[in-house]
Amino acid sequence: MRKVRKEDEVIVIAGRDKGKRGAIIEILADDRVVVSGVNLVKKHQRGNPQSGERGGIVDQEAPIHASNISIFNDSTNAADRVGITTVDGKKVRVFKSDGRLIDE
Repeated sequence: MRKVRKEDEVIVIAGRDKGKRGAIIEILADDRVVVSGVNLVKKHQRGNPQSGERGGIVDQEAPIHASNISIFNDSTNAADRVGITTVDGKKVRVFKSDGRLIDE
């Protein structure tokens, strides 16, 4: 079971975007994640007149390593660690600080 999943609210705990929050858009195979609004890079996009795309410089999210993010606990307004317990025979994720279920 993964500690973080797609669409989880996370906060960056290390790097140039430290303190920024966003939702996970995509989880890549090499322990990297793409978070909305975090680690924005500029990409020089070539235009394609046949499909109506304009060229120019666009901002897009680049992946960051999963060790640089932590799940955001809205009850404490801080980053938190994830624990895994069993409830009614099913594994569920809980916040380590207060024991509250993440998947409600």
